[in-house]
Amino acid sequence: VQLQESGPGLVKPLQTPSLTCTVSGGSITTDYYYWNWLRQPPGKGLEWMGAIAWSGKIHDSSSLKSRTSISRNTSKNQFTLQLSSVTPEDTAVYYCAATVLGRDYWGQGTQVTVSS
Repeated sequence: VQLQESGPGLVKPLQTPSLTCTVSGGSITTDYYYWNWLRQPPGKGLEWMGAIAWSGKIHDSSSLKSRTSISRNTSKNQFTLQLSSVTPEDTAVYYCAATVLGRDYWGQGTQVTVSS
């Protein structure tokens, strides 16, 4: 399974950017797969932001739940993260990752910088 993130790169404060993860080598509806979004701000640890399961069920981070929206497009084999009302504190490398039965697969990450 291969994952590739795409995103806007540079966004202004209070915008609502979307990031997309395109999956190849497997279907996002395959049983037991969870499709995750994570981020790592500069100088900080990795933060899990939420996931969408193979069934379509959404699993939200309690700390970000009010600002995130995760969805999928099964025809394109993609899943998407929207993050609302961004601030400079949302500047980070954003990763998508698949987890299944003890295994994980990661995208290379995409930088999102929030700046006016």
